[in-house]
Amino acid sequence: MSSPSKRREMDLMKLMMSDYKVEMINDGMQEFYVDFHGPRPYHGGVWRIRVELPDAYPYKSPSIGFVNKIYHPNVDEMSGSVCLDVINQTWSPMFGHVVMLIFNVPDLVNVFEVFLPQLLLYPNPSDPLNGEAAAMMIRDKANYEQRVKEYCEKYAKPEHIGATAEEDKSSDDELSEDDYASSDEPVTGHADP
Repeated sequence: MSSPSKRREMDLMKLMMSDYKVEMINDGMQEFYVDFHGPRPYHGGVWRIRVELPDAYPYKSPSIGFVNKIYHPNVDEMSGSVCLDVINQTWSPMFGHVVMLIFNVPDLVNVFEVFLPQLLLYPNPSDPLNGEAAAMMIRDKANYEQRVKEYCEKYAKPEHIGATAEEDKSSDDELSEDDYASSDEPVTGHADP
């Protein structure tokens, strides 16, 4: 097996060459966004997924979370963190190699082609991160599905993706002229020619 850094590079390169839009967060290869299109009943929704690869990747699982809101029993509505056993608890570095042999896809692509669609298609209300969504799914499936559609309309349209990226940028990145001119005292003297 190759070194962790080579494996990270290979998996990330294959993800970038796939049909998914990948946007790097920093100069490194450890944090990035992937735009993900939901299956039914989330069809039509587009979510920005934040992926963080730990230093020990592939020996430790990637951390994934929804940036824009989604209504789902196994996704925390406020943080976007995902309750996904296969990724968080039962991750195995060999899993990707098995998947590559059987399905001819790498780990990171598999997260977006298999794991996240399965999570959205088959929620587990008995292990919720969003208790309200879990209770509604159990008590009133029609109302639950209506709420899912409302969230898709309100938070998961393609135009929402750009807005979430802007919100994530640090406020330190750009200061306005007002930030620099905080003094009421007039500036005296002349500029050098």
